[in-house]
Amino acid sequence: MAYQDGTATLRTPRTALPLEIAASYRARTRGLLGRDGIEGAMLLTPAAGVHTFRMRFPIDVAYLDRRLRVIALTTMAPGRLGLPRPRARHVLEAEAGAMAGWGLRVGATVAVEGLDRP
Repeated sequence: MAYQDGTATLRTPRTALPLEIAASYRARTRGLLGRDGIEGAMLLTPAAGVHTFRMRFPIDVAYLDRRLRVIALTTMAPGRLGLPRPRARHVLEAEAGAMAGWGLRVGATVAVEGLDRP
């Protein structure tokens, strides 16, 4: 599925939560920069890697394949460059510690529901 910038609901193994989708170059470049936190998560698409330069808080990062299955998870402190994952097509970002509470682990699948476009 080709995504556009907007909002949706992210369904994880344990919960449903607000999701911001950053699909345009401009939205992906801005990402979570300049924020003090995020309620829910942000999906960067297409994306295979991220950085946390100029970020104000640590984040959990889930690398997702085409089917929105988690292929890798990591927590990144501000000022870091994450290694790109060749099989990743999307990257999910959230505040550090959030993804464990959502039941995300390698092999889990998430779903994007109710996409609202601006």
